[in-house]
Amino acid sequence: MRVWCEGRTGGGRFCLLVVSSVLFALSFPNHVVLAGIPLLAYVALVPVFPVVRYGRWIEMPFYGIFYGFLSYALFNYWLAPFHPLAIIIVPVIYATYFLMVFPLLKLADVLFPRRGYLVQTLVWIAYEYLKTTGFLGYAYGIMGYSQYAFLPLIQIADVTGVWGVSLLVVFPSAFLGWGLMHGVHRLREWCAKERWVIAGYGLLLLVVLAYGLFAPVDYSTAPRWKVALVQHDKDPWKGGLAAYRDGLERLMRLSDEALEEDPGIEAVVWSETAFVPSIYWHLHVGRDPESTALVDRLLTYLDSRDTVFVFGNDDGRPVKDAQGRISRVDYNAVYVWKDGELLGPYRKIHLVPFTEHFPYERQFPAIYQWLKNADTHFWEKGSDYTVFDLGKVRISTLVCFEDTFGYLSREFVRRGAEVLVNLTNDSWSGLPSNAMQHMTISVFRAVENRRSLVRSTNGGITTAVSPNGEILATLPPFVQDYLVCEVPVFTGRTTLYTRWGDWFAWFVLALASLLLAGGLVLHLRTRLLRSR
Repeated sequence: MRVWCEGRTGGGRFCLLVVSSVLFALSFPNHVVLAGIPLLAYVALVPVFPVVRYGRWIEMPFYGIFYGFLSYALFNYWLAPFHPLAIIIVPVIYATYFLMVFPLLKLADVLFPRRGYLVQTLVWIAYEYLKTTGFLGYAYGIMGYSQYAFLPLIQIADVTGVWGVSLLVVFPSAFLGWGLMHGVHRLREWCAKERWVIAGYGLLLLVVLAYGLFAPVDYSTAPRWKVALVQHDKDPWKGGLAAYRDGLERLMRLSDEALEEDPGIEAVVWSETAFVPSIYWHLHVGRDPESTALVDRLLTYLDSRDTVFVFGNDDGRPVKDAQGRISRVDYNAVYVWKDGELLGPYRKIHLVPFTEHFPYERQFPAIYQWLKNADTHFWEKGSDYTVFDLGKVRISTLVCFEDTFGYLSREFVRRGAEVLVNLTNDSWSGLPSNAMQHMTISVFRAVENRRSLVRSTNGGITTAVSPNGEILATLPPFVQDYLVCEVPVFTGRTTLYTRWGDWFAWFVLALASLLLAGGLVLHLRTRLLRSR
């Protein structure tokens, strides 16, 4: 039985991968424990390393496929309502990733028989970074994000980004995975041999925690921005003019209630595509009188209020093709209403792959048509890092899952944003765990740049986060309500992360690559010499 559980048999190895997948999913917000169980993240990957050790080379891709698909199917189960293809596409993508990651972990195990767990930790962090880049970039499931509530630990993100936190979380799994391969009864003996590594990790952890005590900024004297975040609990995907009209009525009612309660509110923020009919299109191009009347209703309402409004809208624009025919392109956009003028738009830069964006129509026409037949609404990609000047404060708006990518928030802050504003639609899933996973990731954007962040979502979780990552206030998901909060407009520190971005991830990627390449050269040289 012990041999089976240690992964020395095929059945045992699959069992270990199932255990690891479950622990991985439970480490983050989930359906069982909404806040997640962050401590599990430190051991969630332990079962992976015996599989890598005892599995044969030819088996590694298959174990990787199994683990990648299962772990993300469990972790991202809430994708099923998002899109009929999403719950298939995302696990398949991760099955493909781990098809490559497992052989690399095996290579580290073979090349570094003494302390390969150190190299394997680097390989894992390099994988986490690479999976957030390019067309398929997706930040959910990075181990460091599980620690969102452990404030002393996550302060290091203003230096290393989330990647430094991930390294501290992943290392115990790799270390214990190797230790347990010597047998549970010999774990203490093995740890004694590796005492200097344990001491080094302990010292690093103490340094990071000490930094976490002194790094938080003092924003007590910073000016405050009072904002009302409206959560109207209306899914814009469920369309039709009657639904759009009802959504607008909810938004106006909740906004007026907030303004009546606190006349000192300086801005009201609505969620992503809170108002669906394209303002520009129906004012300048469209001929649908009912939609145009609804746009007029919105603008009349905004003009009658003295407050700044920030809201999402489908920005439809006419374009001419080579034959002079006019067609329409749409952007997932944000507008600001200020002093009787409509400012913007900011157009979403990082679109959701497959469900918002697929730039390979010519290369893969069958996939493109498959997506179109599944009622996919594609957006055009924006390019401008817009900073809105509201007078007292300069803000930039992140649309939906844009707040899961550090590079976007960093660039907005570099261009002058003093507060980050996220407008999100998470109502489509109907599951609080989805909204919770999304919100916890956004906490890191505040810490990385030492800027306040507020989130207005149509279904949840609407929240305000301090520059130190403290969750100042939230609304429960899937209720019609508003959140009035004062957030500090702190600009007293430009962090290393804001200056250098994902430098730590690149360092880890380069170090892992050099170690594997160097180890492989030495390994081949040794075998060549022995063969003579």
